[in-house]
Amino acid sequence: MTDKLQRPGARAVAANGWLASYQWLLLRRIMQAVVLLLFLSGPWFGLWIVKGNLNYSYTLDVLPLTDPFLLLQALLAGKTPERNALIGLAIVVLGYVVVGGRNFCSWVCPVNPVTDLANWLRARLGIRGGAHISRATRYWILAATLVVATATGTIAWEMVNPVSMLHRGLVFGMGFAWAVIVAVFLFDLFVMRHGWCGHFCPVGAFYSLIGRFSLLRIRLPARAACDDCMDCFAVCPEQQVIRPALKGIAGAPPIILDPNCTNCGRCIEVCTKDVFGFGWRTSSTESK
Repeated sequence: MTDKLQRPGARAVAANGWLASYQWLLLRRIMQAVVLLLFLSGPWFGLWIVKGNLNYSYTLDVLPLTDPFLLLQALLAGKTPERNALIGLAIVVLGYVVVGGRNFCSWVCPVNPVTDLANWLRARLGIRGGAHISRATRYWILAATLVVATATGTIAWEMVNPVSMLHRGLVFGMGFAWAVIVAVFLFDLFVMRHGWCGHFCPVGAFYSLIGRFSLLRIRLPARAACDDCMDCFAVCPEQQVIRPALKGIAGAPPIILDPNCTNCGRCIEVCTKDVFGFGWRTSSTESK
């Protein structure tokens, strides 16, 4: 079978072994599972390491963490945040300025494994094409959530946010949350590749605004070695972020600066030429 007939990443597995070809994916799944279990250990087992949810939490009754998107909605709704909420906000924003705002999408969000599974199954079933909707749509939805919060005085988005619904469902019983999660899965499977996360989710859109300034990036220290196998493009959930850095479009440096990069690391794993790697925004590069 020729390379063109192989599935994306098959060459990497043959060259580097299965573990090296899925190391970042495995770490992401472990991270997502650990974060979720930390929140569920209290309600499920009475072990209250983390109290709260992904919107607002206390770790060991000491460390507050606040979702900046939630707090912005609360402010627009006329709510006055407590001091600890503001401290939690500062910690989260500082953290994502360092590691990248959309790291939340690929390393923390519990809906990500659902949409990744849909994309994996979509590829295995050979489902092609689908709806064509601008990725900018998520920013319009983001703006709409803020307008609704301002107009209604409520954080209305959290009532239908799939992330919040999944978290609440795991604690109190899934109920209608099942319908929402299944709908997201089926939409990504049959209607549009990475449809929800890549085109509609306002949470990811908001974190991309923070990610615009992040320090941790995907760098391309050996982009001249690229053999145009297209595996990186095939596995990337935000395919539009790769080409400028890979091909030096308009003089772009060998670093992915697009804020919608989720730092998932899949491009690193599937590349047999070691074109990609994690690095800091300001560090030197070998290839121009």
